Amino acid sequence: VQLVESGGGLVQAGGSLRLSCEISGLTFDDYGIGWFRQAPGKEREVISCIDSTDGSTYYKDFVKGRFTISSDTSKNTVYLQMNDLKPEDTAVYYCAADLGQIGNWYDDYEYDYWGQGTQVTVSS
Repeated sequence: VQLVESGGGLVQAGGSLRLSCEISGLTFDDYGIGWFRQAPGKEREVISCIDSTDGSTYYKDFVKGRFTISSDTSKNTVYLQMNDLKPEDTAVYYCAADLGQIGNWYDDYEYDYWGQGTQVTVSS
């Protein structure tokens, strides 16, 4: 299984970015794709997850109303639309796959495969 993130970059506060996570080699019917981020000097934190079985989506409170996770199964891609970006959103963003029926979507140890990350920098 390979996950490749793209779409990061430099944006001004209040701007938007759409991150993409292209997935290959996934043969499971049930899985979850999560988005995480890690800022310099901080621990990795979960942002959101989408469940392939029914399209359910989950968000941490700090991104509700600003970030939206979605998927395009025809392109094997999961997206993270990020609006109203703030300087504190600056981080490396990762997507990860939780194979099988998802468990605790907010726990990074649930995830089996990870992408290499894409840098998001928000200037004030």
